[in-house]
Amino acid sequence: QVQLVESGGGLVQRGGSLRLSCAASGSIVTPNTMGWYRQAPGKLRELVAFITNGGSTNYADSVKGRFTISRDNAKNTVYLQMNSLKPEDTAVYYCNVRAIGALPDFGSWGQGTQVTVSS
Repeated sequence: QVQLVESGGGLVQRGGSLRLSCAASGSIVTPNTMGWYRQAPGKLRELVAFITNGGSTNYADSVKGRFTISRDNAKNTVYLQMNSLKPEDTAVYYCNVRAIGALPDFGSWGQGTQVTVSS
């Protein structure tokens, strides 16, 4: 079983920054992909970004150039640096860890952390 603990969400003004962290523990499959997803009210959960053990990354078009994902493999922790935040970034952000090649729903999810961007 895998446990994911997220932190770093909060309320920020348009143009501001936040840094999310997610620490994984337990029976973590390797190699793996760690990622961030978000869900806004009334919308489906969507990919924000993910990163593999080897450092390969992928970003949603809506966050390219503003968000940066990184990880510390020794600490099984993934980070999401969010800059130039917009009101449309408001959502609950979820951490996910999965085996490389697996679908996110076959991995493990964190409890979510709220990010609110005011205009």
